[in-house]
Amino acid sequence: MTSGSAPCVILDKPQLAENIGAVARVMANFGLSDLRLVNPRDGWPQERAWASASGAEWPLNGARVYDSVEAAIADLQLVYATTARPRELQLPVMGPREAAANLAREAAVGHATGLLFGGERAGLETADIALCQAVVTLPIDPRFRSLNLAQAVAINAYEWRMTVDTGAPPIFREGPPPATAEALQGLYEHFERELEAAGFFHPPEKKPSMIQNLRAALARARFSDQEVRTFRGVVTALSRGRGRVLEKLARQRAQSGE
Repeated sequence: MTSGSAPCVILDKPQLAENIGAVARVMANFGLSDLRLVNPRDGWPQERAWASASGAEWPLNGARVYDSVEAAIADLQLVYATTARPRELQLPVMGPREAAANLAREAAVGHATGLLFGGERAGLETADIALCQAVVTLPIDPRFRSLNLAQAVAINAYEWRMTVDTGAPPIFREGPPPATAEALQGLYEHFERELEAAGFFHPPEKKPSMIQNLRAALARARFSDQEVRTFRGVVTALSRGRGRVLEKLARQRAQSGE
């Protein structure tokens, strides 16, 4: 493991191939690739793991199999055990965020690190936890502590990723540029003319502040040119609809002799 690299993921006695594949999938999601398996119940490799990985094959292709936790962590300098069960061992206990920060600091100075996860049925044995330097536990609801293996890996992998890249992902596609001030001014004036015709600005002395509030609200939307044209079309349609209603009322009154 090279300086600054991600921690490896060690699965102790994993049972289901589908769970191993799901772990590989979330590892790939968050930039982890070193997968180590300790005595997988059904042997290795297992075809179902590749199917469950949904294309995230590189952690599986490079997965190494060991006959003991001691062998799997022999080259590591910092290993955290993940478990939700209280043990009699006197080890530091931390959440995944603190653990990820510690792992990142160790990796930054070239230390090899890892996260140890227990099997689906019983989790980690006390003897295996004793090989680690600390325990990582998740703040889950005590009414239901059972967590899927891939879910536990995903939460820890996510926290690791946040130490590497905390920024929001880039937008999916470039949108149109914002409308010009001239286009927005045309929208404001169009909108305000129709509101004036509808009698919206009442009482008259509040008209300036009402216009300011409306313009501020529209400005915050940062309309594109196309959106300005669409909004003006909406205003036009509404004003024409109002005209049709007035015409209908006039006809009804004429027919009734009013």
